[in-house]
Amino acid sequence: MLHGLWSPGAGLMLWDDEITTGDEPDLPSAHAQVLTRTFRHRAAVSFPTPGHTAIAKAPVQIPAVALAPHDAADLLLRTPSHHALISGDLRFLAHVTRGIERWVRGGRVVPALKLIDGQWWPRWRLVGGERQRAWLSELAVSMPSVQRANERPRKILDDMVDELTDPIVRSLLGRPDSEHPLLSALVRDDPYSDGTQQISTLLEKWRASLTVDEPSLVLRLLEPDDDEVDGPEVAVAHGIVDESAESMWTLQVCLRADGEAPRPVPMSRKVDATLLSIAVRKLGDAVAAYPRLRDLPSQEGTLDLLLPTSVVIDLVEHGATALQATGTTVLLPRAWTRLDPSMRLRVESPAVTKAAADRAVGMDELVSYDWQLQLGDMVLTEAEMNRLAVSKGDLVRLRGQWVLADGGQLARAAKYVAEHHGDGTALSTLMREMTLADPPPAPVQDIRATGWAATLLEPGAVPEKIPVPDGVNAVLRPYQQRGLDWLAFMSRLGLGAVLADDMGLGKTLQVLTLLAHEQHPKPTLLVAPMSVVGNWQREAAKFTPALRVLVHHGPARAKGDELDREIAQHDLIVTTYALMAKDRAQLSEQTWRRVVLDEAQHIKNAGTVQAKAALAIPAEHKLALTGTPVENRLDELRSILDFANPGMLGRPSDFRKRFSVPIERENDENAVSRLRAITSPFILRRVKTDPTVISDLPEKNEMTVRANLTAEQAALYKAVVDEMMAQIADAKGMKRKGAVLSALTRLKQVCNHPAHFLSDGSSVLKKGQHRSGKIGLVEDMLDSILGDNEKVLLFTQFREFGELVAPYFADRFGAEVPFLHGGVSKTKRDAMVERFQSDDGPPIMMLSLKAGGTGLNLTAANHVVHLDRWWNPAVENQATDRAFRIGQRKNVEVRKLLCVGTVEERIDSMLVSKQGLADLAVGTGESWVTEMDTAELQELFRLSEDAVGE
Repeated sequence: MLHGLWSPGAGLMLWDDEITTGDEPDLPSAHAQVLTRTFRHRAAVSFPTPGHTAIAKAPVQIPAVALAPHDAADLLLRTPSHHALISGDLRFLAHVTRGIERWVRGGRVVPALKLIDGQWWPRWRLVGGERQRAWLSELAVSMPSVQRANERPRKILDDMVDELTDPIVRSLLGRPDSEHPLLSALVRDDPYSDGTQQISTLLEKWRASLTVDEPSLVLRLLEPDDDEVDGPEVAVAHGIVDESAESMWTLQVCLRADGEAPRPVPMSRKVDATLLSIAVRKLGDAVAAYPRLRDLPSQEGTLDLLLPTSVVIDLVEHGATALQATGTTVLLPRAWTRLDPSMRLRVESPAVTKAAADRAVGMDELVSYDWQLQLGDMVLTEAEMNRLAVSKGDLVRLRGQWVLADGGQLARAAKYVAEHHGDGTALSTLMREMTLADPPPAPVQDIRATGWAATLLEPGAVPEKIPVPDGVNAVLRPYQQRGLDWLAFMSRLGLGAVLADDMGLGKTLQVLTLLAHEQHPKPTLLVAPMSVVGNWQREAAKFTPALRVLVHHGPARAKGDELDREIAQHDLIVTTYALMAKDRAQLSEQTWRRVVLDEAQHIKNAGTVQAKAALAIPAEHKLALTGTPVENRLDELRSILDFANPGMLGRPSDFRKRFSVPIERENDENAVSRLRAITSPFILRRVKTDPTVISDLPEKNEMTVRANLTAEQAALYKAVVDEMMAQIADAKGMKRKGAVLSALTRLKQVCNHPAHFLSDGSSVLKKGQHRSGKIGLVEDMLDSILGDNEKVLLFTQFREFGELVAPYFADRFGAEVPFLHGGVSKTKRDAMVERFQSDDGPPIMMLSLKAGGTGLNLTAANHVVHLDRWWNPAVENQATDRAFRIGQRKNVEVRKLLCVGTVEERIDSMLVSKQGLADLAVGTGESWVTEMDTAELQELFRLSEDAVGE
């Protein structure tokens, strides 16, 4: 059966719902010719759910024939009203087309000028007017469900009428001779060379002057009289009304002629009978379009309707749109908007904290607090909230105005405010209140505070400015000064903190300046990845030379009494995460002023040995440094904050239930606002892209670069996919997941290079030709970069891949290509970095993503190439920030390589679609791939036909 679908912007799409068998009745010749065409296009068709009238949400892409307006008009005018192979939807479109032809034959058309591709083209248009709008409204109601599934009915019909009127007029006019250039262009479908915007406007005005229409229907909603709804008691309480009283609203029926104001239609002998007839007819059409107006009482002596509040709410939210689609205008008393309630926390505290005398107090500092309920910008009084608590409606009268809001949520919020307040409450108790099973029922949008709590809790509050000590050899940038002020305030208060500045904004300098400012007799323990231990040592010697620094590292490190003596003689002890866990017992016995975790995402998993060791080491103050407080899941943020302020966010299971799941899976804005309210006082986050933070950083240009597979790579790729599909055919559970993850890793290796996948020690080239499309592409990039005397960082997640290509590039370009990976000792990696940063250092440096992705300063390079994609953009961005950081003077070019038509390209598109959640949680690494069903996996891993280069 032949179906039709009108698609605005695309025209008529024809599709066949089954393969022809040859036994069907003959179609009319026009349709038979259509079916001989190739179905080259795709139509998005939404079908009714089996057994239901509702349309399925996801459209199906079906092969289709697309017809231009001229061909579409010709075919539809010849479509029979009844034929066994013509569907109802196609007959509907033919009915519309024949209606257009009747308007044309009746002379209800005018010429117009349309600017297309820089030329003015004459086009025929229907005159328009009330009768034509009524005709279209009737068609919109009867439009088949398949046709209306993807667009509004009036939008489809307006587009169809606009496109088909011109070819229908031309088919009826033929091509009569005309000497006037405009008339000639109009009948011959040629551009009009003398066309201007002025002529186009004049034609449009002429068209408007030809419409002799009936007045249009206007329904004006009038609020109940104040005397009707406001009693003396209500007036005292600022006018909030319990809507259970069911105040009646008036929906006034008016007619409006063109250019005039709406006029009510009273039912009296003085009224023009024709106008009254028009009003009754149009009101009947409006009731048909919006049935909730049916059976409502009317105002005596008028056509006006009386509406209870429940109908008013539905009219505002839904009915007005349905009525406007029929040409009926709905006028509301004012520009109503739905006001969502929000919560405001008010905290009172003394100006001087108890922690000033006892630094160990921290989260036990006492405050007084209460909650307030806001509606829009209005903070509600207790009397107003009392009335809201018993309100049953969604439309309330507030301070002389009618406000649309969720009555149930308002009542719950009012009840919460009445039940939650405290005097002399520990700060930790207040923070925990928002993590409980009974959280605030509305988003927490604002926090107001007095005393020391104002500096901690109020957004934008400025702590006391701390002068930079004389012993610091640096001029702090403004945002670094603010960071120092904040760190000193949190330290003075005894509250753990997370300095989450973007990579390269100088977290190291801010912490060193804090230590120089405090000059505390007790030492600070700083834990960092081994790759940046040397950086801390160098930065301390450069910026704070008076600070006594001890690096606790290596097999010959001090232990026992010797370690105790050395710790007592130094201000800053720097060690690694591995040694913190290994030497946990002795480190826990020390008296630390502060424990600082650099790259604190190393404790993102609370159950690891490192995370447990960090929690076990006592200190007066705890500070976490990280450029990525959330890499994959919100649980990581909980783990880091639990180190800074133990117990603040509750147990992992509770946090997951109340925050992780609602935010990551459901995008729960209420949960987001609560989490921000709880965590923001303890996290300072600045990003490089904010011009108020840093204005002299050059631009970062990121691009995805696609490479084709070679024939050898394509064959290996297909073999891996076939093997995996065979393995998972009957596999379940961990065995199936293991097979999927193994295939994913091997496909990445194939995309990199056949020798990487085969691990056979074979060469990069074969008979002088590249075996990998990626390496050939990278070689061209490096040729250009080195030709401009610039430097580049090459990142890979595979050490064996780096060991394969680093020697090749060194030989190809006659330059040293150092490779920094997890097996390089601290001494050697420090030397590598220093050598690369020097003016005469190597132009290319290769790094493994994990070992070289954090903590390093490699601003000598202004090009970054990610040879193979990591499925977590946050990790890639950390690696990129080795070059894009303070000290970089050139624009940074970032290229992310992937192979066309492979799993790399498909997962890249998935990550882009999920980027909206990246600020909180990007995903769960690669494990989500294992949850796909077999058909989804086959599509994900499928090798496209265009994957192989020529």
